[in-house]
Amino acid sequence: MSNSSLTRTKSVEQSIRDTEEPEHQLKKNLGALDLVIFGVGVIIGAGIFIFTGQVAASSAGPAVSVSFLIAGVACALAALCYAELASTVPVAGSAYTFSYATFGELVAWTIGWDLVLEFTVGSAALASGFSGYLATLLDGTAFELPASLSSAATGYVDIPAMMIALLVMGILIAGIRFSSLFNQVVVAIKLTVVAIVIVAGIGYITADNYSPFIPPSEPSGDSGAAGFMQSPLISTLLGLDPAVYGVAGVISGASIVFFAFIGFDVVATTAEETRNPQRDVPIGILGSLAIVTVLYVAVSLVITGMQDYRDIDPLDAAPLATAFDAVGVSWIGNVISVGACIGLTVVVMILMLGQTRVAFAMARDGLLPTSLATVHPKYGTPYRITLITGVAVALIAGFVDLTTLSTLVNIGTLFAFVLVSIGVVLLRRSRPDLPRAFRVPAAPVVAVLASVSCIYLMLNLSGETWIRFVVWMALGFVVYFLYGRSHSRVGRSADAERTPAA
Repeated sequence: MSNSSLTRTKSVEQSIRDTEEPEHQLKKNLGALDLVIFGVGVIIGAGIFIFTGQVAASSAGPAVSVSFLIAGVACALAALCYAELASTVPVAGSAYTFSYATFGELVAWTIGWDLVLEFTVGSAALASGFSGYLATLLDGTAFELPASLSSAATGYVDIPAMMIALLVMGILIAGIRFSSLFNQVVVAIKLTVVAIVIVAGIGYITADNYSPFIPPSEPSGDSGAAGFMQSPLISTLLGLDPAVYGVAGVISGASIVFFAFIGFDVVATTAEETRNPQRDVPIGILGSLAIVTVLYVAVSLVITGMQDYRDIDPLDAAPLATAFDAVGVSWIGNVISVGACIGLTVVVMILMLGQTRVAFAMARDGLLPTSLATVHPKYGTPYRITLITGVAVALIAGFVDLTTLSTLVNIGTLFAFVLVSIGVVLLRRSRPDLPRAFRVPAAPVVAVLASVSCIYLMLNLSGETWIRFVVWMALGFVVYFLYGRSHSRVGRSADAERTPAA
């Protein structure tokens, strides 16, 4: 095995030529507005509807709004790098495709495998979040589901989560344009619900609930092996006692609510289906991220102002609805539950969309079976990989709890952001001739800041999350060396060029 087989790159020009093959060609139906709505649609989800209350109760107190800001800044830095690469390499696959052109095949496979983790598990996590709000909405009615059939954390299986995953799978197979129209309607509903939370909640804010804004640090009570598994890795590395709240709790909270910002990178995966990707993709990425950051901070301030963080149940699957129930406005809580159920459906859909496009690009390159890259003759979508993804998401959502899923998604996404940030600088040096419709200002500085901030947030995730991540990546290397390396189209082309003509 030569090192060249691991570092061989796929040129940007070849990546673009591959998109023109009839059997692997996706339809270009999306514009800038579609991408902004896609981004807003996928980002507004668990962050507002679930993790606002949970992180306030367990890590940051009222300063959960600061946690959102920290995570938002890290995402903004990475978003700038994503925007440049996506406008330069307008091909399905997002960070996977970018890495193939800059780092080489092995790193591209690594990031592609990592994105499979991010999007598949993320989609399952949001399906689980949908189930939580649905249970709250149906509680006390004739349609109430037993906990044993509606929660992977407290029961045997989560039937609603599995059903919504399969429904979304069918919508995606029907076509990207239909998915976009469906998304626009649901995003309008979600934004209406968020506006109701902010406007109606302001009248119930009590200033005393903001004191102390950053609660004093407290020992977490974890120690030994259990402490390593549940505590931030940085605490173990520096020999610090596990603690909650305080400044460390706010930063640890940022590493958790980071899950709330996942989605803007999905916009990059749709570059190949965008009519003018050089202009529209940067608008979609940066525009959607700016909108949701403002909304996240506003909602977190309202919710922690309505209810003392000490009274919030950290295991509550529907904290926004519960906050309005606590102040005696149950009808608003019901409206929120309905909006959350509808809204989380779209998040599941777009994360699943991201996974299918990354796997589609990997299959087209031969790193996964090429049959998975076949598009539907009528709908123009990669229906085979969508079908496999939908079933996988349904099974994961049905049997794994939300907290485990969300932290695993975070570490995978942060790792992808680090590689993308470095990739911007490398591609500028290796291919300064490429046209760049969008350029990161002060690229080396922004790339370093993005990488450092993402690595620091990764270190604030638990040891248990790191172990799961390492195991998943190790499995990916096994798949690559047993299959991907020998079936790579780039590798086979290189071998053919080296073989003398008969």
